[in-house]
Amino acid sequence: MLNPVRHLYLHVPFCPTICPYCDFHVLTRKSGMVDHYLRRMREEAQFQASRYNVDLKTVYFGGGTPSFLRDPEMTDLVDLIRTHLGWGTEENTLEINPGTVTRERAQLWKDLGFDRASVGVQSLNDETLKFLGRHHNAKQARTAIEVLLDVGFRVSGDLITAVPGQDLEGDIAGLIELGVEHISAYTLTIEEGTEFFRRGVQVREEDERRGFDLTAELLTAQGFERYEISNYARPRAHSRHNLAYWTNQHYLGLGPGAAGHYPTAREGLLSERITNPRLHDWLQQPFERREAEEIAPPDFVTDALFMGLRLRNGVDLADLSRRSGLDVWVRYQKPLKHHIKKGLLLLEGQVLKATDQGRWVLNQIIADCLEVDSRD
Repeated sequence: MLNPVRHLYLHVPFCPTICPYCDFHVLTRKSGMVDHYLRRMREEAQFQASRYNVDLKTVYFGGGTPSFLRDPEMTDLVDLIRTHLGWGTEENTLEINPGTVTRERAQLWKDLGFDRASVGVQSLNDETLKFLGRHHNAKQARTAIEVLLDVGFRVSGDLITAVPGQDLEGDIAGLIELGVEHISAYTLTIEEGTEFFRRGVQVREEDERRGFDLTAELLTAQGFERYEISNYARPRAHSRHNLAYWTNQHYLGLGPGAAGHYPTAREGLLSERITNPRLHDWLQQPFERREAEEIAPPDFVTDALFMGLRLRNGVDLADLSRRSGLDVWVRYQKPLKHHIKKGLLLLEGQVLKATDQGRWVLNQIIADCLEVDSRD
């Protein structure tokens, strides 16, 4: 039997509106669309349950805007997941738009089994929110967090940094004052195909670096640990689900556009990644016909290095060697030694870490490791 899969990501693609910076697979709802989505989701959950040994520790409903689902729709969605795949024993996260929160809805989400809320605050300044195309205001964001905390959720607040004219100090101070235990701070990026790209919006490198450094300075001074390059937490408040990604664990990916990392019994492979098609094809294409990206041991290692070096704790090379069947240090010692000498990496016993400067050039570090693989 395959090793158990202990984490599940479920994608809800529906949003009230499409933000001008968003390049995720999202769409506004149309008549009957959610009903089709729920029927297909039940079929996918049944398929995953028949294919994998599932024993969940964490569940994450992301989007899109999962909290945009109507109460009966959310109830049905949770019910079908519980019926076919179970529920997380350690952490169950719901992504929430501040404008969708009422006390009654927050209590329903809690009663359904969610215990962690990831709130898309983005800013606590109305002008910044307007620039970002958000349809909630700062007061709604504050009220939403207060309600969620009062109902009993562990709350994470999402911020976008490097926004022109942003009062980043005020955003961070406001979230801390509200009492969130976790903050994710992501740099505004302009992706091709977005409204911002079409409008020619640009992010200045100096704003990106200022946001990166200032966020770390302010949050660590307030007792938050920077446990991942863009994520900060109070003690014991880390996102257990996201840590599964960053430590290269297996996880189910359900819903249109969702990606999953799966165990496999195929000879010569450690795992496989499958990315679901977008909604139209997801509703029709047989699940068993979806193409898998084969993950051989060298691919597994470079994936684990790329994600793990984002973490404050770094990568345990002995553990990674055990999991991959490769002697990681022996195989990649030339590029790793090179970057250690340049001060971009740090080796503490068997643990490899990226320095602050190294986190800025992880793509190059991994490219140098891939160069080793290309010579096989």
